[in-house]
Amino acid sequence: MTDHVTAEREAAAAAAAAMVEPGMRIGLGTGRTALAFVAALGERVAGGLSLPAAVATSRRTEDAAKAAGLAICDMMADGAPTHVDLAIDGADEVDGNLCLIKGGGASLLREKIVAHMAARFVVLADAAKRVDTLGAFPLPVEVVPFGWTATAGQIEAALGVAPVLRRTAEGVLITDNGNYVLDCPLGRIDDPAATAAALALPGVVEHGLFITEADVALIGTAGRVETLTRAK
Repeated sequence: MTDHVTAEREAAAAAAAAMVEPGMRIGLGTGRTALAFVAALGERVAGGLSLPAAVATSRRTEDAAKAAGLAICDMMADGAPTHVDLAIDGADEVDGNLCLIKGGGASLLREKIVAHMAARFVVLADAAKRVDTLGAFPLPVEVVPFGWTATAGQIEAALGVAPVLRRTAEGVLITDNGNYVLDCPLGRIDDPAATAAALALPGVVEHGLFITEADVALIGTAGRVETLTRAK
């Protein structure tokens, strides 16, 4: 990771941390930029900012948040929160309409749940994630393991590309929800809504297109943070 990309991510994360007000319940995203936000928020809490327990979108984020001094909700428990005041997350691609591709960290399902819980959803990115058209980053689709090859075939028929089962050095990647991820190399997505609709298939749990969720994007660039706001 080059120094300038790290600096862009940290600048966006610091700008997001400055948006947090005392008493806010925060949704914490997953990925390197989201973890930069967790670190920045931890510094504010160490400095005296008082917050209720946050909602983490992955085990990795939960561990990082606890290490940074943040309390975390048990979202599997009865009485778990149903609302967050502000959710902060990264993205793999952001276009000018605040449509996103997410899921590079394999946490797209929990990220989308928390985004829909949020009164306001802010996405962070370095300058390279800003695109004119989505799709260069393969679209992640979370699927149940049962019959995943059949589901992959249906996705191929719907989208016209062969999905790739995501693997790690240890074998097939398993999400925090016990599912698989199929990455779809679309190249470009001219109509995100139509692509999302085509993925309403048996076996598909969630896809990485976030079309209407983001309210604001903070894009770290050389020397400043660019703010994109969804048109009303």
